[in-house]
Amino acid sequence: VQLQASGGGLVQPGGSLKLSCVASGTLFCINVMGWYRQAPGKQRTLVAGITSDGSTNYAGSVEGRFTISRGNAENTVYLQVNDLKAEDTAVYYCCAVDTYTHWGQGTQVTVSS
Repeated sequence: VQLQASGGGLVQPGGSLKLSCVASGTLFCINVMGWYRQAPGKQRTLVAGITSDGSTNYAGSVEGRFTISRGNAENTVYLQVNDLKAEDTAVYYCCAVDTYTHWGQGTQVTVSS
């Protein structure tokens, strides 16, 4: 499984971005896709996840501001990030879980005025 993330950038506080992640390879065993983030000097933490049946879960710090969804082709996962705050600055990684957790390369989100 290979994952390609995109959509990060520099945005002002209160702004929005839409992150995308496209998966390729052997996908039929993937049951969960999600997004993690890692700020400098901190551990990688879960942002949001979505199961194959569409169930979602979010970190408390992003609930109500971020929305995870899957594309019609089922090999794409999106993260709509709204009302961004400085503390959302991090590298955002997408992942896909079958027997293993597969990781994409990350996309940088920087929130700064």
